[in-house]
Amino acid sequence: MLDIHFIRENADLIKAGAQKKHIEVGVERLLAVDDQRKALRQEIDDKRAEQNRASNRIALASGEERTAHIESMRFVKDSLAEVEEKYAKVMEEWQKLMLEIPNIPDMTVPDGGSDKENQEVKVWGEIPQFDFTPKDHVELMTNANMADFERGTKVAGFRGYFLKGDGALLQFAIMQFVTNHFVQKGGFTPMVVPSLVRRDAFLGTGYLPQGEDDLYKTQDAEYLAGTGEVATMAYYMDEVLEQSTFPIKFLAFSPCFRREIGAHGKDTKGLVRVHEFYKFEQVVLCEASHATSVEIHEELTRNAEELLELLKIPYHVVVNCGGDLGLGQVKKYDIEAWMPGEQKYRETHSSSYFHDFQTRRLNIRYRDADGSLKFAHSLNNTALAMPRFLAVLVENYQQADGTIKVPEVLVPYVGKEILGHTA
Repeated sequence: MLDIHFIRENADLIKAGAQKKHIEVGVERLLAVDDQRKALRQEIDDKRAEQNRASNRIALASGEERTAHIESMRFVKDSLAEVEEKYAKVMEEWQKLMLEIPNIPDMTVPDGGSDKENQEVKVWGEIPQFDFTPKDHVELMTNANMADFERGTKVAGFRGYFLKGDGALLQFAIMQFVTNHFVQKGGFTPMVVPSLVRRDAFLGTGYLPQGEDDLYKTQDAEYLAGTGEVATMAYYMDEVLEQSTFPIKFLAFSPCFRREIGAHGKDTKGLVRVHEFYKFEQVVLCEASHATSVEIHEELTRNAEELLELLKIPYHVVVNCGGDLGLGQVKKYDIEAWMPGEQKYRETHSSSYFHDFQTRRLNIRYRDADGSLKFAHSLNNTALAMPRFLAVLVENYQQADGTIKVPEVLVPYVGKEILGHTA
């Protein structure tokens, strides 16, 4: 959420930012409703002051004069209730319009309407060359008895899956490796966070109201999160922090759930796009400085790149164009790993910063050196998404006989160098 004063003073900039993100916004309507809101707020204040004066007159009066003052106060009270009702309706529209105003993208964000227009900014690693035709992970893991998609669908429905045997073992190994990597790196607090989260947290992080169709909702009006970012960001909701504690860095783990409403017909088989998965998320709060946000954004992106490099997975990094940014994102990188079975790069990590867009919604402030209260800046980056990354690893390390070679850095966690056997 942006500050209403900033929106009013920079209406043209807001419109240009929304246009770059290909988002329709009602800035003029918001400003008109804001004028109504301020006028009604002033009217309420005036009537409450009048009510207080009437109360004082009643306290000093007696007899017929007192009766007349009471009657007059009844009129003021009824009039106040009428204005408060109007104000509540205007506030409801004002809040809805405020939640729809997108953050302004950074000037370095390229123009474009979809992910097809994202721009490559880095390439790492050699594309593997096989002396056989590489298989996709579905065939590899099924034949090696590492996954069961047929029974997964039978038990869990569309996009359901079971990981079994060496498939489960490999997923556990990757998760342990990532955890230890960040613990050894230092500075990150590991945290297991809730997946079942209240609506306020989704509104605060910007996943609602626009993304409601993609969320699973319980009968108690709570939602299942598609990323640990939601709960982790809400951890300090409505709190005031001290600047000396910044940057606050979390490595958050959680089960995740997505309905994938907008993905019908995409990745209908396998582990790339599933309804139930697991994620490690880097989440950071820092001081309200653009330069600091940019610096940490690059750092978080580099952390994810390091993991891919240690595992010797070829990847490239793209900077997302305006049309591929979310409502609150100022800038975003996607890291895409090479998948031999598809002969193309697929997204495995996303890295974003938001300035104070999320923290204003969540009311996360800090006290700076001068004692002034400011809204913090927030960032997040995928450290690991499973089982999607499992699919990437299996395809890159497949052998001619259908077995899977274990990356050198994972051998201590797996306990063997070759996985899988033919069914």
